[in-house]
Amino acid sequence: MSLTEIRNAATVVLVREGADGPEVLMGQRGAGAAFMPSKFVFPGGAVDTGDAQIPLAAPIAAQSAARLASGVAPDLAHALCVAAIREVWEETGLPFGTPGAWQGAVPPDWQSFAAAGLLPTAASLRYVFRAITPPGRSRRFDARFFLADAGAITGDVGDMSRASDELSHLQWIALDRARHFDLPFITEIVLAEIAALLRTGGEPPSVPFFDNSGDVPTFRRIA
Repeated sequence: MSLTEIRNAATVVLVREGADGPEVLMGQRGAGAAFMPSKFVFPGGAVDTGDAQIPLAAPIAAQSAARLASGVAPDLAHALCVAAIREVWEETGLPFGTPGAWQGAVPPDWQSFAAAGLLPTAASLRYVFRAITPPGRSRRFDARFFLADAGAITGDVGDMSRASDELSHLQWIALDRARHFDLPFITEIVLAEIAALLRTGGEPPSVPFFDNSGDVPTFRRIA
């Protein structure tokens, strides 16, 4: 059994309507990255220790909140939403924000967000998938995937000039073309789930959970 620490993480599948149907925002990890080198992925990353203390202008919707909080501490559920917003901002320069002024000192990770006159909001996030990295990997994550419409972004969703260099080749990819890119296996599964959700609309009936925390992989759904 792997002794690698399993870190909580948040990933965001940002979707917009393109000329030929739905598009998702993806970027390529560096060839020298310790985790999933050269793969095309959605924006996302590990929860930071300070994420639980960041206030949100609006919380995630009630049904997603209940599913996200299932079996975890309330501060972790909040931190996952904050991490999702922070990672999208850092990796793409696109803000899930609403106009407003921060109260008190602004943490270093959020100073550029605050300088844009924005407060983070989770109102547009929908919790749609969970997966734990299998044993034997150099890094392991308990990743929660959120779906969000690009219309919730403040500003131009084509302007990624404020993105960090963590992901290269950031681009909007037609959903039916995304599988032609070099993807992690779990990303292919998430794409299939997203395609089904977009066809039916509304909230998912449950959240698929690929649990690789133990010696035997299990699959279940979070109702």
